[in-house]
Amino acid sequence: MPNISQRGEQMPESPIRRLVPYAEKAKSKGVTIYHLNIGQPDIKTPETAMNAMRNINLDVISYSHSAGIESYRENLTKYYQSAGFDIDKDQIMVTTGGSEAISLTFLSCMDAGDEVIVPEPFYANYNGFATAAGIKVVPVISNIETSFALPPVSEIEKMIGPKTKAIFICNPNNPTGYLYSKDELEQLRQLVLKYNIYLFADEVYSEFCYDGEPHISVMTLKGIENNTVMIDSVSKRYSGCGLRIGMLVSKNKNVIDTALKFAQARLSPPSLGQIAAEASLATPDSYFLNVHNEYKKRRDFLVKELNSIPGVYTPTPKGAFYTVARLPVEDSEDFCEWILRDFSYKNQTVMMAPAAGFYSTPGKGKNEVRIAYVLNIKDLGNAVETLKKALEIYPRKTE
Repeated sequence: MPNISQRGEQMPESPIRRLVPYAEKAKSKGVTIYHLNIGQPDIKTPETAMNAMRNINLDVISYSHSAGIESYRENLTKYYQSAGFDIDKDQIMVTTGGSEAISLTFLSCMDAGDEVIVPEPFYANYNGFATAAGIKVVPVISNIETSFALPPVSEIEKMIGPKTKAIFICNPNNPTGYLYSKDELEQLRQLVLKYNIYLFADEVYSEFCYDGEPHISVMTLKGIENNTVMIDSVSKRYSGCGLRIGMLVSKNKNVIDTALKFAQARLSPPSLGQIAAEASLATPDSYFLNVHNEYKKRRDFLVKELNSIPGVYTPTPKGAFYTVARLPVEDSEDFCEWILRDFSYKNQTVMMAPAAGFYSTPGKGKNEVRIAYVLNIKDLGNAVETLKKALEIYPRKTE
């Protein structure tokens, strides 16, 4: 039998989905599972998007332009301009989800063997995108004790070497919910200028910022316009994960032109998804206000309840809809498997994402989990109660 590729052997398995067989087996036994492991919101997709799909009147579902439907990019321009971006439609490329936007960014800006510095913990699939592109992720560690704030720029600067091509941030952060401050972004801006490297920013959670804290996009930073690439998506903003529509945004014409060559090879992003995504731009402000308030209520409830469990600690996230919690266990992956395989309380259990999968430094995050507060308050309450009961009897608990 022929060998598979070295790249395929090196491709990391998703730490979020590795536990799926245990969840499926528990479900087959009639156990209710509270899914806190994945960022799939239970928030309804806006009616503007749903009606656009219900009322499609096409004889042929055809390819779009490789960069995306022109009217959609024109309307995206208006959306971004309202957020303070000085941008035009030719600086926006529509992609097959934010995932493809990241892959195209890596492929367009970096060569095999180049390095990208990423504060960790970070979205686990960054490792996969980097492996596929043949580039190396260089982690700089942030800690739960500082609520996962950006490490000192001096620490980041130590990581910069001859192969460094970019710094990559997620703002607000997945998995931690950390929201970068204006001062932190200014320090990154100066570092990017000093070394003439790229600054990539995954901003798919930009609508979800709490406690009056603003989201500051890298697209508004002055003097590094040709160094910045922003990744965006409709998945979380409009609770439309299955639309698979993302955006790659940059004022660097070479980046856009190069990404377009890769995009032409895959022909076009999903036409039906773009129709729904374009309609989503007409979503009323009241929708976002209600969603914001709902997530804030969930966040406040979850953080309070988690921190009331003996031995558990989580900081208060300022954005997105995730938090990383430290548990009184030696190995959270073992615990997350055990709670699905061997435990139930009131015929229910909890699925979480072991946080070690969000680090690339070996040994980090071993006693942490990422929890997505994408369920309603009642379900969150049942989930936390179940977690508390599980920790009381887990055989490998630490003191």
